[in-house]
Amino acid sequence: MAHDTDRHPQIRWFGELGIDDVPLVGGKNASLGEMYRALVPLGVRIPDGFAVTAEAYRTFLTHGRLKDRISEFLHGLDTGNLEDLRRRGHAIRHAILAADLPEDLEQALIASYDRLADPPGSLPDVAVRSSATAEDLPDASFAGQQETFLNVQGHRALLDACKRCFASLYTDRAISYRVDKGYADKDVALSVGVQRMVRADLAASGVMFSIDTETGFPDAVLINAAYGLGENVVQGSINPDEFYVFKPTLKQGCRPILQKTLGSKEFKLIYDVGGTRMTRNVPVPPDDRGRFSIDDDDILTLARWACIIEDHYSAKRGRPTPMDMEWAKDGRTGELFIVQARPETVQSQKQTDALEVYHLKLQGHILATGRSVGEKIGQGPARVVKDAHQLHEFRDGEVLVTDKTDPDWEPTMKKAAAIVTNRGGRTCHAAIVSRELGLPAIVGTSNGTKMVRDGQEVTVSCAEGEVGRVFEGLLPFEVRHIDLEELKRPRTKVMMNVGNPEEAFRLSMIPNDGVGLARLEFIIANAIKVHPVALLEYDWQEPDVKTQIDRLTAGYDEKPRFFVDRLAQGVAMIASAFYPKDVIVRLSDFKTNEYADLIGGRAYEPHEENPMLGFRGASRYYDPRYRDGFALECRAMRKVRDEMGLTNLKLMIPFCRTVEEGRKVIAELARHGLVQGEQGLEVYVMCEIPSNVILAEQFAEIFDGFSIGSNDLTQLTLGVDRDSEIVAHLFDERDEAVMTMIARVIRAARDRGRKIGICGQAPSDYPEFARFLVDQGIDSISLNPDAVLKTTVTILEAEASQADRAASSPIPAISAT
Repeated sequence: MAHDTDRHPQIRWFGELGIDDVPLVGGKNASLGEMYRALVPLGVRIPDGFAVTAEAYRTFLTHGRLKDRISEFLHGLDTGNLEDLRRRGHAIRHAILAADLPEDLEQALIASYDRLADPPGSLPDVAVRSSATAEDLPDASFAGQQETFLNVQGHRALLDACKRCFASLYTDRAISYRVDKGYADKDVALSVGVQRMVRADLAASGVMFSIDTETGFPDAVLINAAYGLGENVVQGSINPDEFYVFKPTLKQGCRPILQKTLGSKEFKLIYDVGGTRMTRNVPVPPDDRGRFSIDDDDILTLARWACIIEDHYSAKRGRPTPMDMEWAKDGRTGELFIVQARPETVQSQKQTDALEVYHLKLQGHILATGRSVGEKIGQGPARVVKDAHQLHEFRDGEVLVTDKTDPDWEPTMKKAAAIVTNRGGRTCHAAIVSRELGLPAIVGTSNGTKMVRDGQEVTVSCAEGEVGRVFEGLLPFEVRHIDLEELKRPRTKVMMNVGNPEEAFRLSMIPNDGVGLARLEFIIANAIKVHPVALLEYDWQEPDVKTQIDRLTAGYDEKPRFFVDRLAQGVAMIASAFYPKDVIVRLSDFKTNEYADLIGGRAYEPHEENPMLGFRGASRYYDPRYRDGFALECRAMRKVRDEMGLTNLKLMIPFCRTVEEGRKVIAELARHGLVQGEQGLEVYVMCEIPSNVILAEQFAEIFDGFSIGSNDLTQLTLGVDRDSEIVAHLFDERDEAVMTMIARVIRAARDRGRKIGICGQAPSDYPEFARFLVDQGIDSISLNPDAVLKTTVTILEAEASQADRAASSPIPAISAT
């Protein structure tokens, strides 16, 4: 938009501003100007507007004779005395609101506002946002501490909103934060941004990060979305939809939506048409709550913009700069817009050369669950706070349990050992402040204030992935500090066994060479819960089974697609976390009794006296009783590889009894578009049956490699039921017979030029077993996550010992790689 140049010197349009103008217009407005100038030409939509400069704020203080009065009010302030802080803050805000704006500034504001009118002469609806001149710095963020006013219409409302923004520089939390960060009042001024409103009240809006907010995983975009204007998402008033998108393959033109989580979205903020307020909250109809607030195309567009914005700011600053953005969708035009962007200031500031790992040593009775924020554990007596009037009762080291927090609560939140809220997603106020303070928090529990008693001792654990848990009592836990720079990499690949997709981003930070075993069973049991054939034959199910399926598959008219999407998303979270390293996914290996426990499963599973040796693994995949269910697994794997671009995903076949069975499974995969060798697709076989060892050379002609399953191989070599406590003392992977079998298959695989690794429990439990595998020349050892670091040290020692023996021996040693 072109604007007249003969306007007030204390008004600047976004098209005239850049990121270097923070001293002039504050971080928010400088960023809007930077994006409007540089990124609109690249396709990122930014609503137009203008900034009232920080100099205008200073002129206003001088005009109203406010500077000395503010200094007097703040002299001798003790931010630890919350009552004193409230009294002084209220007095300053009252003085600012009572003062008049300079007349020439008023006229310039009105003239600039009128230029936003479309058509001319109308009263445009605008957002009036505070923009502090010291906000959004690399080591601190004042964002959210000052006020924003939405749906401001008319001259009088505009002038009032601007003064209220000025006054919000002296809210209790803003004063406290600046004192704690060491920013004197003379260092901070306030600019005001006036921006065209996006009619998100008729559509949706939310928050977006170009980094995972919990783990600091840099390759994911996290999007929160809800109906209506965005304040509900920012403040944590509702539980929003949540989406993850993988940046590397998105930039390659793929559609890598890694995860879609449906939020309850209880309310939406809309215009208060004909009312006395600018906005109001209304309930969201049940049908709308049961569907996602934006579609896949919107998700991908926002994620692409996040990449463009991050890349631009990273280039400007000369180093990686993850971004925190707010977006909105206009319900009239269907267009998306970015309405704010600033550098992310928590994960991007963390040290990357060290790991701090929290581990809960004992589980207990769970009182409440929700979204985990951070990866720490905190504990103490609970303080259930129903409203702000109870905050003065809060004591240092207590666990704050409440419905939701807002910026006025920040001085109290600093004292907490942990925070638990009923409402909010992982980008809400409670989550953002908890991350900045380094506190564990669980948001969106829905019932935390009911399930936790005031004064009850509790443990708040965020150390087990996306789901945070509030446990009864003070449970023991440990914290491990790991120096990553000191840990060398062995020649033998050290891979990881991963079952829970929610832990994948965090686990990928541990030094590793990929995933040697990703289990589908965990995803099916926890995220899907329904037998795949029951979804394929939904119309034939009993009424009670249909009811359970309907509840789980809300938003899915085609029930089998629920299985495909959920399975693909779980696998994609793991494959993306470790990309581009190999991630070997074992196709389903439930036994018939375990399949029967899935919803609708009993109608499709036979009763077997010994399911461990029955209808499991490869034999199911081509059998008419499960063949169509296996087709859904294949659709999911193909979606991960083809649609999301995660070609580091490899497949593994469990419990393949015969060579001919192996050929049948390879043909079945190809029938569903998973052709061995295409786009680097490798197919491995589990080596867990003596026949796999005895005929290893023949299996090597079919498969690209082997992964030794030491549990089943031990069971079947020694004839010991691993579930029987009576003969449990005989179950030992270190038995000579088992180790002979393993040595033989490693030798056979290497002779045939095939990869071979192990994904069984033994090397995680027994250091001597890991040393034996290194001596045999195994390619990779896949370990449980908690054993990766200690076993890496064992492997390094074994390789060093092997090298010493080779150096002293006249006979050349076999290479371990």
